[in-house]
Parts: sequence; C-alpha cells; structure tokens
Amino acid sequence: MTENERPERTARRVMRRQDRATLATALADGAWPYASLVLVALDTDAAPLLLLSDLAEHTRNLKREPRASLLFDATTGLADPLTGARVTVLGEVAPTDDVRLAERYLARHPSAAAYRGFGDFRLYRMEPRRAHLVAGFGRIHWIDGAALRPPQAAAAALAAAEPGILAHMNEDHAAALDLYAQRLLGLSGEAWRMTGVDPDGADLRRDAAAARLEFAEMAASPEEVRAEFLRLAALARAQLG
Repeated sequence: MTENERPERTARRVMRRQDRATLATALADGAWPYASLVLVALDTDAAPLLLLSDLAEHTRNLKREPRASLLFDATTGLADPLTGARVTVLGEVAPTDDVRLAERYLARHPSAAAYRGFGDFRLYRMEPRRAHLVAGFGRIHWIDGAALRPPQAAAAALAAAEPGILAHMNEDHAAALDLYAQRLLGLSGEAWRMTGVDPDGADLRRDAAAARLEFAEMAASPEEVRAEFLRLAALARAQLG
C-alpha cells in the first residue's frame, strides 16, 4: 500500500488479505447491534462470501434484516494498531446456491468442507453498498460500492478462466509458486499451491498457511494475468542472485 494508491485499491488489498472478519448484524429488538467472528472469502469482484449456520445468532439476524457490515482488520502485529489499515464494508447479505462461489469459498477455507454438507449451513454473499477505509492517520475515505469493486468485465473474465489458470499453475508451475512464496513473500516451505486468482492478485496456500500475492497493476484478462505471473517469476529468480 502506498500513499498514492487509490482508496478503493487499498481497500480491496486489505479485504483480500484477510481470511476472517467481524460481522455486525441487528438483533431482533432492533436496538442493539451484534458483532461476531466469521471466516470470509472474496469473489473475483470483491463481494464477500460467508458460510453460515442457520443455528447461529448472526444468521437469524440476517434473515430478519439483511443489512449488515463486515470489518476487515489488517492491524495485527503493529506496535500501534491505529496506524494500520482497516475497512468496514456495508451491504446486504443473502444466501446463494452458486456452485462456483461455494468452490471459491472452500478453496480459501479447506476446513469448511467438513461441514459444508450439513443441512444447517448455507453460503451467503454480501452485495457491497459502500465501504469506509481507514488506512492510517489522515487516510480516511468513504468508497461507493461500485467503485470498491474491480471492473465487472475483468472480474467476470477471471471468474470464467480461474479453474484453468489454477490447474495450469499448480500442475505445470509448482516451482514458480514456491519461488513466489519464498522470494517475494518471505515465507518458508515448499509445495505451495494457488487457490484463487482475481484482478488484484492471487491466493496461495500451504497446509494451514495462506498468503496473498499482489499484482503490480490490475489484470483485466487471462492474458494479463499470465504476463504478470511471468514478471513475478522473473523478479523472484532475480532475487536468487
């Protein structure tokens, strides 16, 4: 994140790097907000995805009042957390039967496969209406929901191409994935896999560890994604000396 980066790009970076968020819903009496911890994934268009149980308090709240907010917190580990970035996304949350979204959520949270088939669990999608970004002192912005998300055509193109991209990278370029993780992200270990790709970057995973590989510029097509992967691979190899 840089001082000159557009607020919506910064907000998406914060959101895409987190695998959990605080969900705020309205209790039945309408007088009290209710905050809870949820695991979250993002679609290629940055719409948040949640796998929720019908038995949970927040799910009962959403069935009565679908308006909610999600706080994405990127301040962990900072000596002064108030200097770090966080994003609150406001929108309507509704259930979805979209198989592609379910697979994207499970790629981000493999452990969720254990209870995906339970009758009381359903996938939900938030339609962002606006977001509030605090990226440190003096960097505070309200962002319209449409501006928060990448261009629709880019998100749709990568959603359609994602299975092929992931298969190609995981099957044919496993060494490059390890280079990304080790040389560009400073992570240890081998056998990293790519679990998602979107206009802003790609998600990596090794066992329980997840990481985010950012693109220098937004990618609007599979061809632009390929070019960025080649650039990042060259950069990683250069760091080998």
